[in-house]
Amino acid sequence: MKYSLRPSITAFFVLAILTPGLAAAAGTPGLNGANTAWVLTATALVLFMTIPGLALFYAGLVRGNNVLSVLVQCFAITCVISILWLVFAYSLAFGDGGSLNAVLGGAGKFFFAGIGPDTLKGDIPETVFAMFQLTFAFITPALIVGGFAERMRFSAMLWFSVLWFALVYIPVCHWVWGGGWLGQLGVMDFAGGTVVHINAGVASLVAALVLKRRSGFPHTPMPPHNMTMTVTGAAMLWVGWFGFNAGSALAANGSAGMAMLVTHMGAAAGALAWMFTEWRHYGKPSALGIVTGMVAGLGTITPASGFVGPVGAVFIGGLAGVVCFWATHIMKRKLHIDDSLDVFPVHGVGGIIGTLLTGVFAATSLGGMGLPQGATIASQVGVQLVGVVVTFAWCGVVSFIILKGLDAVIGLRVTPEEETEGLDLALHGEKGYQL
Repeated sequence: MKYSLRPSITAFFVLAILTPGLAAAAGTPGLNGANTAWVLTATALVLFMTIPGLALFYAGLVRGNNVLSVLVQCFAITCVISILWLVFAYSLAFGDGGSLNAVLGGAGKFFFAGIGPDTLKGDIPETVFAMFQLTFAFITPALIVGGFAERMRFSAMLWFSVLWFALVYIPVCHWVWGGGWLGQLGVMDFAGGTVVHINAGVASLVAALVLKRRSGFPHTPMPPHNMTMTVTGAAMLWVGWFGFNAGSALAANGSAGMAMLVTHMGAAAGALAWMFTEWRHYGKPSALGIVTGMVAGLGTITPASGFVGPVGAVFIGGLAGVVCFWATHIMKRKLHIDDSLDVFPVHGVGGIIGTLLTGVFAATSLGGMGLPQGATIASQVGVQLVGVVVTFAWCGVVSFIILKGLDAVIGLRVTPEEETEGLDLALHGEKGYQL
């Protein structure tokens, strides 16, 4: 009797395809390979944002005798925050804090206790989730470098980064993303409007005010020493930001796809809006302007990226380009606040705009993915405003206390002679260029 193996083979493949879905439908936990692969990729992209992206972007913006100092600061922050993440920070940010969980996570995962190759966070390995969140943890204090560039001592920078990370970043991260009270309140922050951008922007503003202006500012011109380096770093930031925002979906799905699309649209709109505003005001469009507008658009769309549609993203990014341009102009030319690399007017102001407008453009009537159940645009904007105010106030007060305390104990600022010589030689004994 002859028979064919084809029906059996066909049935085998049908079962192989359907079994994961059936298991998931039955509630059986399991690893999702596609989601894991995507979050692994996104993690590498966000690391790429910090080193080399942000490092090169900032290094080109400072004067030539400070280029290495910025590069070293970004590298050092990445390393020290990584170790702290392993020791205690991940556990406090994303661990279970028991009765205190609304405020802070617990100590149960210190040194990654209980986390192994088979430990899952949702349907991806917890090691992958923890590493992805680590990239957000170290890029945030690295962003603050732009607020005090060219004038803070290296030892003071390290101490500030460690203390600020422990006392500001970890609590706010837990409040919003780790099961804390802001997340419970309903604050929508898909990828870091409050946790990353408002936090970094406010800390940079406080640092600029506490350290005071660089010698010669604002009367002595201090143009970027290498715009080619800055544009290269900006391009890397644009690419890496897809991991930052789309990776925050923690899945290879439609939410990640939409986040990637709106991220790109926000960046493009921000770059063009800044360029045309600058062109109209100063008569020429600059390379510095278009890349800064791009970063403003990216930072502003970040909290909204998983909640809004592409039309909302263009509006948010375009508004960011205009508002952040004028914020930068007012801070430097009117108020003479020496936020060296414009961290507050770009990231801080952008984060505020994006966080508030998330409550508007997330509405399905405006092309968004939908507001929380029972929320209206007005009520959600009110919730978003609470997130903005709390983050601004906590970061501002604690950053001020840390900086003043460090100044009293070890001193924050280099000597006038070291500032004139440049931090590369004065603090690191090296030159960026041998010309």
